[in-house]
Amino acid sequence: MQPVSRRRFLEGSAAGIAAGGLGAGSLGAQDWARKAVDQSPRKREWVSVKHHGRSVESFIAHPASAKAPVMVVIHEIFGMSDWVENVADEFAAAGYLAIAPDLLSGLGPKGGGTKDLPADGVGAAIRNLPPDQITADLTAVADYCAKLPGSNGKVCVVGFSWGGGECFRFATNRGDLSAAFVFYGTGPDAEAIARIHAPVYGFYAGADARVGATVPATEQQMKAAGKIFETVTYEGAAHGFMRAGAQPDATEPNRKARAEAWVKLKAMREKFA
Repeated sequence: MQPVSRRRFLEGSAAGIAAGGLGAGSLGAQDWARKAVDQSPRKREWVSVKHHGRSVESFIAHPASAKAPVMVVIHEIFGMSDWVENVADEFAAAGYLAIAPDLLSGLGPKGGGTKDLPADGVGAAIRNLPPDQITADLTAVADYCAKLPGSNGKVCVVGFSWGGGECFRFATNRGDLSAAFVFYGTGPDAEAIARIHAPVYGFYAGADARVGATVPATEQQMKAAGKIFETVTYEGAAHGFMRAGAQPDATEPNRKARAEAWVKLKAMREKFA
C-alpha cells in the first residue's frame, strides 16, 4: 500500500476534520474551549520564543508538579485556536509542562499570527510553511521549555491531524525526544524513519478511512527499521475526535475515543517523571 504524500495529506486535512463535524466554519464558535481555558486554575502565559530572526508566539500551561516533562503541542491545519490552548491546558492538568507554538507567527497582518489572518486563509498559509522552518520553530520552543525551572528536562511532542504528521516528522529530526504522540496524522517519508529514536504512539479513528489507510504501511516501515510504533484505533470515532469529543454536542464514539486517549496519555506520563 502506498503512503499518502505530504501534499495530498495537507489538501485532505480540512476535509477530513470537516467530516468529523469540525469544518472551518465551526472554529469560530469555540466558546466552550475559551471558557475552559479562562476558568483554568493553572498558571498560563504567552511567550515569544526567538530564534534565527523569528519570534514564535507560544502558549504555555504550567502543571501543579514542581518538575514535569515538557509536551510540545502542534496545532491542526486550522492554526492556533482556543481549542489548542484548551488542550495544552489539559496536558498541564495531566502533569506535563505544555507549550503550544503558533507556527503562523509573523505571517499575519503587521506581524501577527493565526488569529490575525482571515479564517479562509489559515489553511493555505500552513500548507505553504517551509518544513525546515517548522522544524526550527519546534526545536526552539522545545529547547525554551526544557530549560524552564519547572521542566525535568524530558521532552515529548504531540500533534493533531496536520500537526500529527508534523509530530511524526519532528521525531525524525530530534533525536532526544522521550516520546511522540501522533493523533490521526500520517507517517514521514520512509527514508526518514531511520532517524527516529523515540517511541511513537499513534491514535487513530475507525471512521477515518483516509488516514487509516496509511497506517499499515507506516507500521511495516517502522517495524522494518526496528522502531517502536504502538497504535490504537477507536472504532466509530471520526478524524479530529480529540476536538470533536470535547464539544458539548459530541457524538458518543468521539467522546469515548477522547476519554480513552486521555486515560492512556495520563498513564504514560509516569514514564517521563
